[in-house]
Amino acid sequence: METKRKRIIPLVLVVGSYLALAATVVFIARSGGLTPEEALLSLVGLFGLYVGFGILIVVYRLINKLE
Repeated sequence: METKRKRIIPLVLVVGSYLALAATVVFIARSGGLTPEEALLSLVGLFGLYVGFGILIVVYRLINKLE
């Protein structure tokens, strides 16, 4: 039970931070600071950053297990 909880907490934090940043982008777009195309591009870029850093973290942890 404890190990399951240890795995869920970081996942919830990552999803929460992504949703908070995405909501900020949407809010700025709704207030007129960004065009819809710029907002979509920002959201896609933000998603790409999360995926890229996620892959980087997974590879780092796999390399540490090899040593």
